[in-house]
Amino acid sequence: MPADTSPLHNRIAVLRVDRGISRRELAQALRIHYQTVGYLERGEYSPSLLLALQIAEFFELPVEAVFSRSPFPPVGRG
Repeated sequence: MPADTSPLHNRIAVLRVDRGISRRELAQALRIHYQTVGYLERGEYSPSLLLALQIAEFFELPVEAVFSRSPFPPVGRG
């Protein structure tokens, strides 16, 4: 069975900006490079399961509130 190549959508940028956290601050908290945060936010990099769980834990949300296989609705709607 071929690997699924559909993108992984996330709310990292929205959550980060909403809480007034810089990419560098988030990266330091997660012990990753700050550029990795940008790659994640733009969907250029899919996190490992461990990193996805760490991100969700950082924002105190369930992982499915941060990551999804389908696009999230625009902010302020639905």
